[in-house]
Amino acid sequence: MHGQRQDNSRCNLFYKPTLRFLDRTNLVVTALTAFTVLYTRSAGVAYFSAGALACAMSVKAIKPFFRQTRPAQTTQRKQKQTYGMPSTHSATITFYGTYIPLACAWLPSHPSFPQTSLFRPLVLLVVVPWAFAIAGSRVWLGHHTVPQVAVGCAYGFAFSCVWFWLWTHGLGVNHGATHASALWEK
Repeated sequence: MHGQRQDNSRCNLFYKPTLRFLDRTNLVVTALTAFTVLYTRSAGVAYFSAGALACAMSVKAIKPFFRQTRPAQTTQRKQKQTYGMPSTHSATITFYGTYIPLACAWLPSHPSFPQTSLFRPLVLLVVVPWAFAIAGSRVWLGHHTVPQVAVGCAYGFAFSCVWFWLWTHGLGVNHGATHASALWEK
């Protein structure tokens, strides 16, 4: 019995800090996105960032139509007063987890990114599992139910596909704005 308790405490040493990090990951993702926009000064990256913001804002706009409450909080944290369906975090991170692989597969690499053959696979090995972990953490942390997260993920996936299609069929590629923003380069 003592050995089992020790194994559980080792698990908690990893599990609790990981959940704490995933609970605040919106700050990390936002900071990394802002850094990438400023570092690359790319119209494509700015468009991607605008898509993530548009996805988040549109989810917030449709929540009142579902009017589904969040699960009851089991911790000392204050219950959020916003609706839970669909999950905004899940939709937005699924937007990231879908758009970035599409961009890696179909768009030219920005010159400010490493031009090695390992860069794109490495990006995918970080982004996709991280997106799954963030979406799952919304349930593990008690912020949303599984259906709320599932609908958020489906929304983010669909929004991302449409946003990417708009870029590749009229707003970006082959229309003069693949790498450099005219705003920042003048």
